Amino acid sequence: MRKILKSMALLFFLCWMSSIAVFATQGKIDKVQEDIEGLEEQKEKAKEEAANLSNEANSLEGDLKEFNNSLAAVITELNETEEQLNSTRDSLEVTRNDLETAKKKEKEQYAAMKKRIQFMYEMDTEGMLEVLLSAENFADFLSKGEYIVSIHNYDREMLEEYRATKNEIASKEQKLEEDERLLADLQEQQEGKKQELAVLVDSTSEKLGAAKKQLASAQADVASYEAEIERQKAYEAELEKQKAAEDAKRMEEIKRQEAEMQQNAKKKDSVGGTGESAGTGNSGEGSNNSSSGGGSNSSSSDLAMLAAIIQCEAGGESYEGKLAVGSVVMNRVRSSHFPNTVAGVIYQGGQFSPVASGRFASVLAAGANQSCTQAAGEVLGGNITISCLYFRKNDGSIPGTVIGNHVFY
Repeated sequence: MRKILKSMALLFFLCWMSSIAVFATQGKIDKVQEDIEGLEEQKEKAKEEAANLSNEANSLEGDLKEFNNSLAAVITELNETEEQLNSTRDSLEVTRNDLETAKKKEKEQYAAMKKRIQFMYEMDTEGMLEVLLSAENFADFLSKGEYIVSIHNYDREMLEEYRATKNEIASKEQKLEEDERLLADLQEQQEGKKQELAVLVDSTSEKLGAAKKQLASAQADVASYEAEIERQKAYEAELEKQKAAEDAKRMEEIKRQEAEMQQNAKKKDSVGGTGESAGTGNSGEGSNNSSSGGGSNSSSSDLAMLAAIIQCEAGGESYEGKLAVGSVVMNRVRSSHFPNTVAGVIYQGGQFSPVASGRFASVLAAGANQSCTQAAGEVLGGNITISCLYFRKNDGSIPGTVIGNHVFY
């Protein structure tokens, strides 16, 4: 009996020590997973910010291109207006010169006409009759009469002609001056538009430069988060291997201690008879509570908790994978080396990451889905599909039974 008690005490001590190591490793895994989730959230925020900045930069580039095109068009129009204005000014200068020339010519013509008129009026009627009567013949008379009339007509024609020329030049001068004013106004408007567009180009260029700097910073943040996530995932993989090794070592110790206890129990039976309880020798498979056996005694809380942990750990797995996760929980309940209730197994420290992260509590409060609840009911009813006590994400480094994305061992 002392040997059995010593063996049990040693087994308890070894299990306690191994549990401390397992809890420590699982705690690190939980912490790494929590850090990875935080980094993923930060990365998504950085990606969203980068996407927004990229859209902003693209929009600013489009605006800048449009403003530059508009500025180029305005500069072209401004150059054309300047050419038209210079041409109008040249034409106006020529017209003004022509007007001055016409004015001078008008003065000269007017002076000559005045002399002729003065000559004609200074001649009295008798003088004009004397000129006409001095004609040698009728033809000469008509010729002299026509000469006198032609002088009057010429003067009138010349006067009208220069008056028309003067009016035409003045009208042209007025039109050119109006054109000059209009072109000057248009030039002023175009110059104002040019300045406005130049300000927009400078402002947009500055904003685009700032947006590109922010975009580069956000993209660098995304790359930094991705690198850190990869580093943490690599660390998590190392911890998973360490945890698997610790689990395997613990299982070996459990099996060894169970085998030793069974041998001691057999010795005791051979010495003291078979009146002692044989349940001890079946400690690894023993069932000492209502939740470890048939489904008829399983409580609704056991069903809810088992369904919730199945959804947390295998919600995206096949139905076979869900049954396997539920079987691991029940195998632990039935083992003397784990708590003997569904709640005890699930809430045991350092075992299930969703419990530590709080996700299990959320799913439990909301209720698991129909598929996970059905799988939990089957397992509680006795449909244990796998005999393993542990499962991890399958990365190919842990030997065991692979079901979906998990390896059971």
